[in-house]
Amino acid sequence: MPAPKTLKRVYSAVKYAALMAIALALLWASFRGVDFEEFKEGLKSADFFWIGVSMAVSILVFWLRALRWRLVMIPLGHKIKRVDAWDGINVGYITNFAIPRAGEFARCGVITRKTGLPFETVAGTVVLERGVDLLSLALLTLSVVVFQWNKFGSFIEREIITGIGEGFNMGFVWIALSAIAAASIFLYIVYRFRKSNALFAKLSNIAKGVIKGVFSGFKMPQKWMFLVYTVAIWGCYWLMSYSTILAFPAVAGLTIQDALFLMIIGGFGWVIPVQGGIGAYHFIISLALSSIYSINQTTGVVFATISHESQALTMLICGGISLISLSLYKRRR
Repeated sequence: MPAPKTLKRVYSAVKYAALMAIALALLWASFRGVDFEEFKEGLKSADFFWIGVSMAVSILVFWLRALRWRLVMIPLGHKIKRVDAWDGINVGYITNFAIPRAGEFARCGVITRKTGLPFETVAGTVVLERGVDLLSLALLTLSVVVFQWNKFGSFIEREIITGIGEGFNMGFVWIALSAIAAASIFLYIVYRFRKSNALFAKLSNIAKGVIKGVFSGFKMPQKWMFLVYTVAIWGCYWLMSYSTILAFPAVAGLTIQDALFLMIIGGFGWVIPVQGGIGAYHFIISLALSSIYSINQTTGVVFATISHESQALTMLICGGISLISLSLYKRRR
């Protein structure tokens, strides 16, 4: 019988390969039919001043996210430096390029190593923070739907609502209900036998740590600053989207309202669990530009590539610097 570690490695490898295959399939779908001569000319036409502005704002977002995350962790009782939260955020981003969604665990590991806080408690603060981000994205999407339906409604209805409706059938409902029932039974078993079973006791302690981290957000000393940081973060994302529009002459006619729409649609591309949003971001942005603005596929893919790769490069640079910083910290210890 294979060892548990071997099975875990095999599962991780299969999962990585499957997600990479999805990313490559989306990338292929995005670039299929692209005129590569026109693509190269489009890249050459980009104004790198505005790309630089977008990358600079991206770095500011990383810092704001670090400050906001630190604010949530302060009530946990350990001294957390701003640079520790900054390194955690950056390492999380660069890890997502290797293993999707593993970045959330990686940044928790950074804080645990540097402060001694329990890993599961730090993970609870990440759950809270990510929940706020998803809520923010949902509210922004709702605002676009309500106030600019005439302009963006056709895309949302045709590509999102109709697509979900076609995939939503009774089979999906039964699978979802079965999954919820199985999870509920498992949680009950863990709770019921937590005192008599070592594994269940460990799972129970992990759950308690996560819950403690989530509720630390309600004890943060400056709740209003958390709101200010959140608004500033999404405002910066909007500015990054508009800066990319200004950098690309072929879409120069788009407005700041269009930048908001593309920011929201691009946000869904980053949420899809593939390596660094590769493929998913390109596909959804080029599709939106084609559906809403009748922009040809090549131009749409050029815009998506400029936007995604400038953000990805910033993440890789900042992540690399933070990894070096952590390596030097480990040597000093």
